Amino acid sequence: MSVNELYSKYTRVWIPDPEDVWRAAEIIKDYTEGEPILYLKLEDETPLEYRIGPKDNALPFLRNPDILVGENDLTALSYLHEPAVLHNLKVRFTESNHIYTYCGIVLVAINPYEQLQIYGEEVINAYSGQNMGDMDPHIFAVAEEAYKQMARDERNQSIIVSGESGAGKTVSAKYAMRFFATVGGSANDTNVEEKVLASSPIMEAIGNAKTTRNDNSSRFGKYIQIGFDRSYHIIGANMRTYLLEKSRVVFQAEDERNYHIFYQLCASASLPEFKDLALTSAEDFIFTSQGENIFIEGVNDAEDFEKTREAFTLLGVNDSNQSSIFRIIASILHLGNVEICSERDGDSCHILKNDPHLAHFCQLLGVELEQMEHWLCHRKLVTTSETYVKNMSRKQAANARDALAKHIYAHMFDWIVEYVNKSLHTSSKQHSFIGVLDIYGFETFEINSFEQFCINYANEKLQQQFNQHVFKLEQEEYMKEQIPWTLIDFYDNQPCIDVIEAKLGILDLLDEECKVPKGTDQNWCQKLYDRLSSSVHFQKPRMSNTSFIVIHFADKVEYQCDGFLEKNRDTVYEEQINILKASKFQLMADLFQDTNKDSNISTSSSSKSSRVNVRASKPTPKVPNKEHRKTVGHQFRSSLQLLMETLNATTPHYVRCIKPNDEKEAFSFESRRAVQQLRACGVLETIRISAAGYPSRWTYPDFFNRYRVLMKKSDMTVGDKKLVCRNLLETLVKDPDKFQFGKTKIFFRAGQVAYLEKLRADKFRSACIKIQKTVRGWLQRVRYQKIRKSAINLQRYGRGYMARRYAEQLRLTRAALTFQKQYRMVRERRDYLKVRQAVVTIQAFTRGMLTRRIFQEFLLHHKAMIIQKHVRGWLTRRKFRRARNAAITIQCAYRRMRAKRELKQLKIEARSAQHLKKLNTGMENKIVQLQRKMDDQTNDLKTQNEQLVVAKASLGSEVNKLQKELEMMRSRQGDGSQLTSLQDELEKLRAELQEAHTHMKKLEEKHSNEKMGLEQRVEELDRENSMLKSEKEEMNRRILHHSKSTEDQESSASQSVGRVQAELDEERLRYQNLLREFSRLEQRYDNLQEAKFQPGHKRNNSTQSSLESDSNYPSISTSELGDTDDAIQLVEEMGVEKAAMDIGVFMKLQKRVRELEQERKRLQVNLEKMEDQVNCKGIEPKTTSEQESEDLAYNSLKRQELESENKKLKNDLNELRKAIADRASQNSSSNELQDGYNLLLGQLKAANEELEVRKEEVLILRTQIVSAAHQKEETTNQIETNNVPEWTNSKKPIDKEEAVRAYHGLCESKKLLEAQLQSQARKHEDELAAFNTQIELLKDDIEKKQEMLNHTMSLSPEAQVEYSVQQEITRLTNDNLDLKELVEKLEKNERKLKKQLRIYMKKVPDMEVSLTAASSQPTKAKPQLTRQVTVQRREKDFEGMLEYYKEDEALLVKTLITDMKPNAVSATVPCLPAYILFMCIRHADYINDDQKVHSLLTSTINAIKKVLKKNNNDFEMTSFWLANTSRLLHCLKQYSGDEVFMTQNTAKQNEHCLKNFDLAEYRQVLSDLSIQIYQQLIKVAEHMMQPMIVSAMLESESIPSLAGVKPMGYRNRSSSMDGEGPGSYTLEALIRQLGQFHSVMGEHGLDPEIAGQVIRQLFYSINALTLNNLLLRKDVCSWSTGMQLRYNISQMEEWLRGKNLHQSGAVVNIEPVIQAAQLLQVKKKTSQDAEAICSLCTSLTMQQIVKILNLYTPLNEFEERVTVSFIRNIQNRLQDRNDVPMLLVDTKHTFPVLFPYTPSALSLETLHIPANLSLDFLTRV
Repeated sequence: MSVNELYSKYTRVWIPDPEDVWRAAEIIKDYTEGEPILYLKLEDETPLEYRIGPKDNALPFLRNPDILVGENDLTALSYLHEPAVLHNLKVRFTESNHIYTYCGIVLVAINPYEQLQIYGEEVINAYSGQNMGDMDPHIFAVAEEAYKQMARDERNQSIIVSGESGAGKTVSAKYAMRFFATVGGSANDTNVEEKVLASSPIMEAIGNAKTTRNDNSSRFGKYIQIGFDRSYHIIGANMRTYLLEKSRVVFQAEDERNYHIFYQLCASASLPEFKDLALTSAEDFIFTSQGENIFIEGVNDAEDFEKTREAFTLLGVNDSNQSSIFRIIASILHLGNVEICSERDGDSCHILKNDPHLAHFCQLLGVELEQMEHWLCHRKLVTTSETYVKNMSRKQAANARDALAKHIYAHMFDWIVEYVNKSLHTSSKQHSFIGVLDIYGFETFEINSFEQFCINYANEKLQQQFNQHVFKLEQEEYMKEQIPWTLIDFYDNQPCIDVIEAKLGILDLLDEECKVPKGTDQNWCQKLYDRLSSSVHFQKPRMSNTSFIVIHFADKVEYQCDGFLEKNRDTVYEEQINILKASKFQLMADLFQDTNKDSNISTSSSSKSSRVNVRASKPTPKVPNKEHRKTVGHQFRSSLQLLMETLNATTPHYVRCIKPNDEKEAFSFESRRAVQQLRACGVLETIRISAAGYPSRWTYPDFFNRYRVLMKKSDMTVGDKKLVCRNLLETLVKDPDKFQFGKTKIFFRAGQVAYLEKLRADKFRSACIKIQKTVRGWLQRVRYQKIRKSAINLQRYGRGYMARRYAEQLRLTRAALTFQKQYRMVRERRDYLKVRQAVVTIQAFTRGMLTRRIFQEFLLHHKAMIIQKHVRGWLTRRKFRRARNAAITIQCAYRRMRAKRELKQLKIEARSAQHLKKLNTGMENKIVQLQRKMDDQTNDLKTQNEQLVVAKASLGSEVNKLQKELEMMRSRQGDGSQLTSLQDELEKLRAELQEAHTHMKKLEEKHSNEKMGLEQRVEELDRENSMLKSEKEEMNRRILHHSKSTEDQESSASQSVGRVQAELDEERLRYQNLLREFSRLEQRYDNLQEAKFQPGHKRNNSTQSSLESDSNYPSISTSELGDTDDAIQLVEEMGVEKAAMDIGVFMKLQKRVRELEQERKRLQVNLEKMEDQVNCKGIEPKTTSEQESEDLAYNSLKRQELESENKKLKNDLNELRKAIADRASQNSSSNELQDGYNLLLGQLKAANEELEVRKEEVLILRTQIVSAAHQKEETTNQIETNNVPEWTNSKKPIDKEEAVRAYHGLCESKKLLEAQLQSQARKHEDELAAFNTQIELLKDDIEKKQEMLNHTMSLSPEAQVEYSVQQEITRLTNDNLDLKELVEKLEKNERKLKKQLRIYMKKVPDMEVSLTAASSQPTKAKPQLTRQVTVQRREKDFEGMLEYYKEDEALLVKTLITDMKPNAVSATVPCLPAYILFMCIRHADYINDDQKVHSLLTSTINAIKKVLKKNNNDFEMTSFWLANTSRLLHCLKQYSGDEVFMTQNTAKQNEHCLKNFDLAEYRQVLSDLSIQIYQQLIKVAEHMMQPMIVSAMLESESIPSLAGVKPMGYRNRSSSMDGEGPGSYTLEALIRQLGQFHSVMGEHGLDPEIAGQVIRQLFYSINALTLNNLLLRKDVCSWSTGMQLRYNISQMEEWLRGKNLHQSGAVVNIEPVIQAAQLLQVKKKTSQDAEAICSLCTSLTMQQIVKILNLYTPLNEFEERVTVSFIRNIQNRLQDRNDVPMLLVDTKHTFPVLFPYTPSALSLETLHIPANLSLDFLTRV
């Protein structure tokens, strides 16, 4: 958009203001680019002329639309600049009371100076597991993002909290650590997280103090590393501190305090354990009373001291160490009160005798009083030869005393930090950590010293790291979305850092000056002026020589040099330290045992004094080591460098704390203070970097939903939303640089979203105007018709009267006008004639005089011009002749000289071949171009000729047609006029044809002329080309030489490719060896399986497949049936090309064919034996039972069914094979794939043909068996008619039994064939899917290679070779990695098979023993069922009990509980396992076996617990066992014999009651177990529903086109492209999930009352999660969301009514969400609306209502925000409520469960046990 469009009338802008920094205004006149003045109107209607200049004032910043004001991410603003950021923060802070706001990756936290209820555990639970953009900004969101990235990316994290004093850094860091302690609690009972939190009050006590800006200001920097294990539980922590402000121990400014621990100890001095400290009020000590105010409003030092002591205890600091710490603190206070008196000479001093404070100091620290008194007033000077003891002045002694106090406190501080770290240290291995950096922000005061310099230096380093990280994230975002990346210029403060830390920088010069014996601050300052004056970041003040200015990234800071050297040296006298070392107090001695390593001892010599005691030098003084010489600046720089390395090795997260005002007023915002901090903390730099690129980003679905009103109806029909968005933007925004299309997002320049919002608002406004226009027009028409009908009658009478009056008036007027006209005409004509005569006379005389004058003047001028013409001509000709002669002479000489030079040069050039080459450069190209041009013109001529011929033919046909029509019309009508028109038309067509011929001739002539000219030109060029052949050959020789060098490079590349190919071949060989080993092990495993299952009749195992046969005929084991699936999986992993050459997949089919062949032979032998027996023995008597005839009938029916299914499968198989062949032939992209497929198909075809042959042979055998059976029946009939008794003792039944077995074997073979066909069909389907997948992969590969080829062709030859080598190496590397993965899988599978092999090898001896025992005792083997048929035969004496042997109890529990699957008993009576278990308990009670009852119930309960523990996330299994457990409990109650439970029993059920045992205790255990299972069921259901609730209730668009989308910033919500990814769920999905839960519970027979309680609890979870997200997300608090939410709730209520659950109390649980939805929809303006809201929202607390009103956000400009006065009105009305002060709903609340007694109407004697449960060992009693 142009400037004129942007700065038009009614546009709102920001202008600078001296008080408020920025002020809003509105343009009242359109601005044209270049005008010097912009006419504005302020918010108070005051006009303003704003001057515009290229240097002074640029155009003012534009304001964002009202819809974007209050956004929770500053990068979502369309116009990104300082006033927009400041205004958005102010609106959120003052109006909505939101203290957190995102600014890209930065969380801006404004100190509210008020306790807010937004840090509770329920808030932590709400933010835990959420994405950072899904919830409102919060410190917990940043902490959760760090925790999540640590777990996801396996990378350490850091949270950098910065800001000036009083901004809330310490509190923010504390809440972040609280979040980690809650979310990542320790896995064991070490309570590490409590220790981490306990460190905060300790560090606040010893390191925080009251300042003028903050009551709890941290006077040190700290970096806390919280360690986590591999399960991401806290295992420990570590703390590093930086630059403790030691000067505060001895000095405090006005209205400031010392460290809190001093005042806390003084406030608790009256306690008995502190009597010996001799402490009084803090006002009595100098070190605590300099600020003149020892109290902090709202703080109780005594209570805080108790918290500090509790924290010490929790961290393991015993009472002895605590007492020692408090003694040291008290001694420091007493040391400050030691009074030093000056002597008269002023050069020495002394301490008063019996000074009580000195005595207390020495007593508390356990040092000698005399020595301390002496060395506080004296010092020792050591030289190489002598040692001096020198007196000190009073000032020097006071400084030494203060230095000692600071030194003691600093050592104590370090000791406490070290002890805290030891307490937090763990022996477990740390997997990762999250660091929380709480460090001072940028500081500038009236007087800035060494501390401020170090603080600002640290902030410079942090700001540099911050800028680089922001820039890196922006670059990664653009590269991820494939947006063209252009380098953004961002501020780099490295020059300023170099001024501070580089060689000969400020710190280097400071350390150098500290080494000088007599170094002073003034000398050091002068060195700074000399060395750094050339730097742009260093300045010298104009009015001072003892200060310097550093230009930091945030502001200019002037530092006073006084005290820099002393603070950098941090010296303390050695004699005083030695006294402390000799302390009787162990802790004090430990503090200073390594003092030489930590501090500098003053050993410098000084000038001679009047009073000097000279001593002989005893031992030679120690040479100070390297550590000894380290200064404070050097130490700080080293620790800061270590910190930066740590931060750079982690992923940083930034929290910028802002102090809104200096008066500490709650929710008061001063713009000037806020802007200073925003500039200092880098927020505006983030905004600048974002604004330089594409700050506004929309996902395609969000953009589509927001701006689809701007689309056309035809665009809405297009399915691709990306294409629709692209077309819309290209239409609306003409400048393509204003937006970019990424993979998942659209990127916009600054201001484009505002422009789109304006277009959208205009569209809505025009629509509203059209609606209003139509409605108002209709109303006015109705009103007009009423008025018109009433007025017509009045008008009719009134017009008649008025017409008559008007006619009379017209007659009178016309008569009067006639008289007036005649009279006026005569009068005016007379006057006119008189005037005309006079004027004509005057004009005649005047014109004659003027004409004569003009003629005379013209005559004189003409004469003068003639004279001038001749004179000027003569002069010019003379001058020209002179100049020409001179020029000719010069030109001749110069041209002669140039001609000689050119002749010489031409002679030289004529002899060189280069000249010819230049002359003929490009001739070949010109020839080719001319030939191409000639060919093109020839083709054009041919085309035009063809077109002319076609046109001529069409015109001729048209003429003939018209002639025929003309003749027809003549014959029919004879109309002359029509004939004339047709003739005219015919003439026109002829004329056009003639013109076409003429045009064609002209074109032919033109083409022939051009062709002749081109031919001549080509001949000339050919001649010239022959002259260039020699040069061309020379160039070819050079090219050949260059190509040889290129071939050498290619040969080296090919060698590297060969090496990689050799490695690949080795990997393939290794894979083939592994494959052979795998096949060998697999065959051995199959052999073991065949050896395991010997022929014979025995009971099937319940886990064995029904396809395994236990008859005398061989069958295929389950392992062999699974080989096909394994082979298919192997094909998918290896790829079709490699698997095509491996025939191991088809070896199994051939093996099956061989087994079928063996089976056929056995059947043939049995058939021949049967025929021989029939021929030899004759007729068999009828001994076949009725059961055998039923089996034969059943088998015949089953056989017919299998034959039909086999035919169908055969047809399907053939069709599938044809489809695969067709697709493979169509989609194959390489010959290798086609050959592999043909090989596979051929092998499969051969196997199938062999299988068909075997099947035909089996059918022939079946026919022979049937015919033999018919013959047997005929012989049986003959025997019955003859009644021959001899046949009764024959052996014919044995033969018949063998025939029946043969027939059953045939049936089993049919089943095997059916299974084989099904497996082959599945295999073909899998092969088809694999081929399709391979085809898609090959297509993608071809596309990628095509892109690579295009890219390669655009490169130079050298680059092409290098690029191809790199691509080949990459491809081979990927192939190598794939092969390695495949080898690893095969090795894993091999290990698994070896393990199974070892297990089976161990079982082989046991199986041999069992088989031997089974063969020796054949009569004890239980009968084997050949077919699972449930024969429902009711026993007459069945009493509803089941008997089992004691040794079968484990099998019973395993079958009914451990291995039970819910679908195994889905078609039987619900809760069947419970009934069976109770029937077993009844039998144990019946036989009075108490051990059996106890064992069975205990095993049952333990097995149920194990199953639930194993399937702790399976809702179906948990529901199944909840139903069975409750049913078993009900059975124990129903049949207990208690009259209370027998009221609904039948007489038969009363007979079945327990006789001997009272199982009340077991009923209680089962009741507790049921409650436990119920809680697990609720937990599993909530876990499954939790990711669905928020998306379904708040985000899914249940009502299409209703929800609006607002612009999102950097932290946009994560959603898939089409909004249907794995993270987005619809309401239908949620209701479907609820329906699934309800149906599963119903199928399992769970009591309806319990199911209702489950649904009630789930609805409470839905309400809690929905309401909590609504209260923490601003983007969903809108009118449209309320409408969607209300619709969703109505759908859920409808589902409850449909399931008859509306009486379960579930609706009551979602009442708060219903009221929240209504609150979003009602009006919010007047006091009546406030009263209605208060009466409506009875289930919401006052905090929840106010929070929703504050979060309410209009989605377009037609809605209005809720005013602050309205919210205050609501608060006043709700003051009388006695609500619990709760904002969020407790999501972990669980309603108490009640299990009502529900007796069963089922009679136990009627219960049938299905055969598939394999409970044959149970006996019905």
